Amino acid sequence: MTEHVLIVGGGREIPGLIRETGGPGTATTILCRLDLVPKIRKPAQHDRIIGLRSGAPDEEWVALAAAVHARHPFTRVGTFGERDQDRAAAVADALGLPCHSPRTVAWVHDKHAMRRRLAETGVDTTPVAKVPDAAALRAFLDEHGTPCVVKPAQGAGSFGVSVVRDAEEADAAFARASADFALIPDAGVLVERFHEGPQFSVEAFSEGGEHVIVAVTRKFSDPVGFVELGHVVPAALSEDETAAVHGYVRALLDALEIGYGITHTEVVLTKEGPRVIETHVRLAGDEIPYLVQDVTGVDLISCVARQTLGLPVLDGIRTTLGDPSVDRRPEAIWFAVPQARGRLDSIGGLAEAAELPDVVAVEALLEAGDEVGGLESSESRAAFVRARGVDEREAVERARGAALGLDFTVRVAGGAGSAAAEWV
Repeated sequence: MTEHVLIVGGGREIPGLIRETGGPGTATTILCRLDLVPKIRKPAQHDRIIGLRSGAPDEEWVALAAAVHARHPFTRVGTFGERDQDRAAAVADALGLPCHSPRTVAWVHDKHAMRRRLAETGVDTTPVAKVPDAAALRAFLDEHGTPCVVKPAQGAGSFGVSVVRDAEEADAAFARASADFALIPDAGVLVERFHEGPQFSVEAFSEGGEHVIVAVTRKFSDPVGFVELGHVVPAALSEDETAAVHGYVRALLDALEIGYGITHTEVVLTKEGPRVIETHVRLAGDEIPYLVQDVTGVDLISCVARQTLGLPVLDGIRTTLGDPSVDRRPEAIWFAVPQARGRLDSIGGLAEAAELPDVVAVEALLEAGDEVGGLESSESRAAFVRARGVDEREAVERARGAALGLDFTVRVAGGAGSAAAEWV
């Protein structure tokens, strides 16, 4: 059967991998927001690209997909980013095609709904509430104590996240979480108990309701805004810690009815065991798929493309994870952040960093003219370095040391000083 895959959103290189993997005759159609159309790679290789205004209702997405389906039937639906996964689920449900269910996507996207579901199933009973104002936030703090995390009920990239350790911080935390952030829907403000402990992410693949943990990543975040500054694969965990994290994530995926696909689940390893921060039905960001591929040999991106076409992936993943020829030395990534506020003029030291021992990659993330000014979100990070080491510590030290060696030239706006009338 010739495959015709409806891709909701963009997907960067994945649509091309789908056509390449599917072979001659494999077709792709893009259904996305209008602002994404200019970013689609190799647009002429798609059968069609359909753009919708940002506020288009689900019914319009479904109607346009159904119109194409009537003339050129889709065999699969794929979606590879956070945005519009709910649209993909609605379309697939209406057309009778496999995809995550609308309620699974709703649980994953809405952190409050996820917490309620995990509590119902006994997986995680972290105290949580959606609060309409700072007074309700203070009431939660009175009942559950501090510290607590305050954040947007939907979103990613550490936008609007803060830890409240004293009730006097409630107003500022609520204002930060309820601010208007681009690409993040206004879904309200969430407060939940803050879990103390090291942070990890778990990269897993599921197929037919079975879950394989591909890698556990150790995460290093800014202690104030929780913006991620670095990662290392694999995390240095004991056998008991590994078993606890693996078991917890499998139970979480079952509770959220995630039966297939890639997942990226962030957890804290507390004294009481693992506790979830959030989970995603997509690939990890921050170059983590490339760290995982270098260390385990598993190409998560290619696996996503294969599974989108209905091809099995778990047996191949298991075989690769057991391959003795793979260089399994840890690999880390560290991000560099300019502290001065202004417009970026240049980044120095990139070529020199690339020549350092065991450095795998160096890349600028911002361009000349971009605004910079401290660490406010993941978008504040200007460059990264990836490096390997004999153990977790050495990999992190090499990546972090090289990143700290980068320098930034920032143009700062001038001022007129005191009022002109004061000058003689």
